[in-house]
Amino acid sequence: MSEFIVHGVPGSPFARSVLATLEEKGAPYRIAPVIPGTLKSPDYLAKHPFGRVPVLDHGDFRLYETQAIMRYLDRILPEPNLTPSDPKRAARMDQVMNINDWYLFQGVGSVIIFHRVVGPRLMGLQPNEQAIEEAMPKAITVFTELARLLGDQRYFAGDDLSLADLLVAPGVEFFAGIPEWSLLGAPHANLVNWLDRMQRRPSMTATTWERVAELARAA
Repeated sequence: MSEFIVHGVPGSPFARSVLATLEEKGAPYRIAPVIPGTLKSPDYLAKHPFGRVPVLDHGDFRLYETQAIMRYLDRILPEPNLTPSDPKRAARMDQVMNINDWYLFQGVGSVIIFHRVVGPRLMGLQPNEQAIEEAMPKAITVFTELARLLGDQRYFAGDDLSLADLLVAPGVEFFAGIPEWSLLGAPHANLVNWLDRMQRRPSMTATTWERVAELARAA
């Protein structure tokens, strides 16, 4: 099988979801590091016309959009299966994945994590406390709903890991390291336990910001 090449920015939760999926599948891959300031360059826009990460190259096949990449990998690398066979559990997986993209990231992670983590760490910016405060009501709704959907299950689609867990965990992990976690995740014991369970998986320990940055430097 042709080599998998993942174009991504070290630290991107979306790139990490793809890398963690490859790790769960036991598939070899190579990281093609992308410098954040080059996402709108002509060279990168030729790979992804919307200037986002990640992009997957598999032989002569190129694919962008994280969910599409993860589903593609699950189809061509069938073991272990990361999509439930039960239609209702599969639908729950799909629902949680869309919550991640449309609500956890848009207007929540893209604001709070940017001002708490990305801006200060990568750009030397001071957090915009007003922007964070304005995003908090939506963030509370998102985390409350994630906790409700998780319930007393081990994972979002049941007792087995699914693509939903691999997509959501990298983003939630960022929140666990900021002050707002006390209002967002900490009140939900099931969500805290789920995140701990995810963080202990080899696929997550192999794809931390530091580990991916190390692999990117060696690429």
